[in-house]
Amino acid sequence: MFHENTSLSTNLALLGIPADYGSLRRLTPFLQAESLVPLGLDCFGRDQFATPEAASAWFGMRAQAQLDGIELQLVSAFRSIAYQTALIRRKLDAGQSIDDILRVSAAPGYSEHHTGRALDISTPGFTALEAEFEQSDAYRWLLTEAGRFGFTQSYPRNNPHQIDFEPWHWCYHPQA
Repeated sequence: MFHENTSLSTNLALLGIPADYGSLRRLTPFLQAESLVPLGLDCFGRDQFATPEAASAWFGMRAQAQLDGIELQLVSAFRSIAYQTALIRRKLDAGQSIDDILRVSAAPGYSEHHTGRALDISTPGFTALEAEFEQSDAYRWLLTEAGRFGFTQSYPRNNPHQIDFEPWHWCYHPQA
């Protein structure tokens, strides 16, 4: 488990994640969001949360998509560092290698989900968190429209972070 009173590098080492993970992957650590508001239930029936700005942008984007005939479904949003640590621990306990895990999940402390601004998105008829989402009208809509609401795709093909292509992962970036 993640221990609040232990350094990030010590917690990463306990999972077998190299100390230079951030620099190797061109990722910077993220602080956990402190102010979160409810987004409602995700497609699995779990309560989800985001920062107030990201939530407002999500609700606006989802409403516009609906007007355009597109249904966006929330798969996940905010994740604490402790939750991310437990997620990786479960995968390790199931026999996955840390290298395989880090191709699909950012290390604890480095996930955009900690910020309360990242959303995993799906649409009916497509398996959540699978690359097949790329074939959906919803994904094509996000590519052209999400930027109007402040969202960008974080892990396109061949991204510099060595994280597999994730057409479902979008992060809200407040306008300057």
